[in-house]
This record gives sequence, structure tokens and C-alpha cells, in this order.
Amino acid sequence: MELHLTSRGALQAAPPLAAHRPHFSPFTKPSLRIKNHTYSVPPIFSKGHSSTGCHASLATSYMETSAVADLDWENLGFGLVHTDFMYIAKCGPDGNFSKGEVVPFGPIEVSPSAGVLNYGQGLFEGLKAYRKTDGSILLFRPEENATRMRDGAERMCMPAPTVEQFVDAVKQTVLANKRWVPPTGKGSLYIRPLLMGSGAVLGLAPAPEYTFMIFVSPVGNYFKEGLAPINLIIEDNFHRAAPGGTGGVKTIGNYASVLKAQRIAKEKGYSDVLYLDAVHNKYLEEVSSCNIFIVKVEERHVSVDELLEADEVFCTGTAVVVSPVGSITYQGKRVEYGNQGVGVVSQQLYTSLTSLQMGHVEDCMGWTVELSQ
Repeated sequence: MELHLTSRGALQAAPPLAAHRPHFSPFTKPSLRIKNHTYSVPPIFSKGHSSTGCHASLATSYMETSAVADLDWENLGFGLVHTDFMYIAKCGPDGNFSKGEVVPFGPIEVSPSAGVLNYGQGLFEGLKAYRKTDGSILLFRPEENATRMRDGAERMCMPAPTVEQFVDAVKQTVLANKRWVPPTGKGSLYIRPLLMGSGAVLGLAPAPEYTFMIFVSPVGNYFKEGLAPINLIIEDNFHRAAPGGTGGVKTIGNYASVLKAQRIAKEKGYSDVLYLDAVHNKYLEEVSSCNIFIVKVEERHVSVDELLEADEVFCTGTAVVVSPVGSITYQGKRVEYGNQGVGVVSQQLYTSLTSLQMGHVEDCMGWTVELSQ
């Protein structure tokens, strides 16, 4: 039995950013007090990547928090929680990113004529950090996110950090905010890298300056149902992407276009919206926030008719992890799957994936990166 993946690939990731060394002596360990919390800055040292890239290497430098955040970990939803630090690096016309720096989380200054504000020249990524039972922290395939951001940057005429820079920047940001990583089994630290045209531009053209940023937030389940089945409605009026467009990259403009259809669906009680292709209006594309899988014996385009006859359907994504689909509504007809329970394949995939991400099982594929603390 194989799983069919619709037109957009799943389990991809983003590109890395230039690391930096804060202006501290490598022989001292100063501290910084912000918001009544004390943060220590360890001596600057690094450790090389393994040949497979799957073992942790220390970030070039980072600020390390010393306490544990006081949150209600048992009732953590998927919303923004303001953490302590974020990462910022700049890139000028030469295409080279400066050494980034970890700075206190807060507003940024940008020109009203910035390329990202006027012409949508921007990309984002999403990945997560998990805490193991021994207290150490794992990243899941960050180099894949780095690669996806680089692919998107080429499509959007933007320079991008190298894979090594991206991964190192992610490590720095996570370690600086490690007190916000939820306890094992209580959620994850969502990591949001951003690449945007921050330079001022009036005519339609690539921006003269770019900013790479990373911020983080502790999160729980994306859908309130958790692993329980979600209810989707098929949208055959609005389309998510079109051939020749930017649907294949994670540009910011791809997401605003779903807000209206998503709002209408949620007002009717649905969990999210499933979109069809823009040419034939019959083949599955994706859900607003994730990919969709159905249990098949081959990989190809899947029509709505086949979806309605499937034995099991589920969604995947960085934010949603694995979410079984309990029902699909199309043109007023509702089809239910698995008696509104969690399907066998959905359960197996969820258990296998989360066990790997949280370090409960051995990683034989080299997909996780452990952060040294």
C-alpha cells in the first residue's frame, strides 16, 4: 500500500542564514537582563557538522536563556506567544548577507516603499523544535527548509542565505529561546524564518536590500481537534494556485488569497478548505495550511470523485503534523471516512513521525538535529 501525494510535495523545508559572533569576549560569560529574566552568553565556540548533517553542531554563537517560561503547557494552542529573542541579518546589492545577530524580540523598522510591502517580495518557512525527555532539543530536517527557501528565492528574484547559514541561524534562535520549548509531549517551538525585500523601491523591480529574520513561538495543536478527524469543505469557486504562478514556492502572497474562503468555511463550522486545480477544477491541490493524502496504490493526479470514494484521507504539514480527515463536503454532499475515527494509516504515521521528532525512537535516517546546550 502506498500513499498518494497531491500536486505539491510534503515534508519540504527552507534555506539557512549567516551566523554571527556577538560583541562579547570569547573568554567571558556576560549576562543580559530583559523583562526581569537573566540571560547568559556562553563562550563562543563551534563544532563541525557530521558528514550526514544529522547530528547537532553548536551554533557559532548564541544567547542562552537560563529559566523556564511560565506557561500553561497543558492548554497550549496555536497562537503567537512573544518570546525573548529573534534573529536578523541584512543583504545589500552584492547579494551577500551580513553576519546576523540575535536581538530582543520586538517591532522592526521598514520603509513604506519596501518591496515586501508594495509588491509582495517575500518568503517564509516553518519548522519546529522538540524537547526530548532528557531535556535536549531536536530539530527536524532544517536543511530541507533551507533548500526550499533557496528555491523560492530564485523564483522571487531574491538572494538567499546558504543552507549552512540558515541552519546555524535557526540553532542560534532556538537556543536563545530554549526556555520556551515546551516539555516533552506538550507541544513544540514553532520556528518562522522570513526572507523579505526590505529595501525601498517605487517602480516594479527587485528590492535593493533584503532582510532575513527568524522568530519563534511555543505552540500546541494547529487544529483544535488535535489528532481527532477534521472536517473539510471543497472550494470550487476560488483557486489557490495556477500553472506558471508561484504556487510551487512558499511566497507570502500565496496565503492571503485563502483567507476569504477559509473564513466562510469556518463560519459554517468546517475545519479548513480543500482547493482544486485552476485548469480542470477537479483535481486536488491542497488544504489552506497543509498537504492532503489519500490511501492509493499509485502516485498521480487525484480527482474529486476518487477522493469521495477513498477509504482514508489525512492532511500533513509542519504546523498540523498529521491530521485525519473525518469528512469532506463537496457541492452540498458530505462524505465521511472511518466512522469519524482516526484511520489506521493516519495513526501509524502520526505515531512514527512524532516519536522520531521527540527523540523517542532511534533516528536511522539522519533526519533530526540535536542542539548541544
